[in-house]
Amino acid sequence: MTDSPVKTVIIHGQSHVGSTASIARMLAAKIGGETTEFFLPRDFGHFCAGCTACFVKGADRCPHVTDLTPVTEAIDAADIIILASPVYVFHATGAMKALLDHYGWRWMAHRPDPRMFGKQGVCIATAAGVGVKSTLKDMEHSLFYWGVGRIEKLGMGVAATDWEGVSAKKKAALERKTDAIAARLKFRRGRVTPSFKTKAMFGIMRMAQKNGWNPLDVAYWKDQGWLGKERPWRRSE
Repeated sequence: MTDSPVKTVIIHGQSHVGSTASIARMLAAKIGGETTEFFLPRDFGHFCAGCTACFVKGADRCPHVTDLTPVTEAIDAADIIILASPVYVFHATGAMKALLDHYGWRWMAHRPDPRMFGKQGVCIATAAGVGVKSTLKDMEHSLFYWGVGRIEKLGMGVAATDWEGVSAKKKAALERKTDAIAARLKFRRGRVTPSFKTKAMFGIMRMAQKNGWNPLDVAYWKDQGWLGKERPWRRSE
């Protein structure tokens, strides 16, 4: 267990502080330590160009790498990654999706960062009505395929269009939910190991890389030792 302050990064799928952002901040306050926030599209507003440069030439060849780098560095430095998005037509916001599209190269099918397997993630979503589950899944997909070791989810239909309109009863429920999640996150900190599902998916991708189509990916897996006996989570155990 490390004694250094826990580092949390919150990526907000909108540029205003509404119900979703308020819940994310509530959770971060209970976790404690240092928190870094990004609001989309204010802090990153590019759509993926579909150029495939990140896949076949390297992530540093992305045309948006200058603006993307501060987000990437904060993710890499964090112990806990919180992705928070309100529901827009049953899904995460376009701004959140646009950011996550830029990290396709980090999925386990390509070049996952070994540090991800020792991190924890949280997906947070709210809706005035319905659509929370599909919105959480949008964000969970990226955290899972990045290799994030443990993932928590918190979603609620708040029956309001702003935080002030959320009922006292629902806010009390959110206090209880964030208390429980924060406790689990703090308990696991420094001893995170990936779930069986994550390890199984890694194994599938490892087999695929043995005859991989992308030389950059195959070379990366070889350099990490993952085509042999090395595994990224063993550095965290």
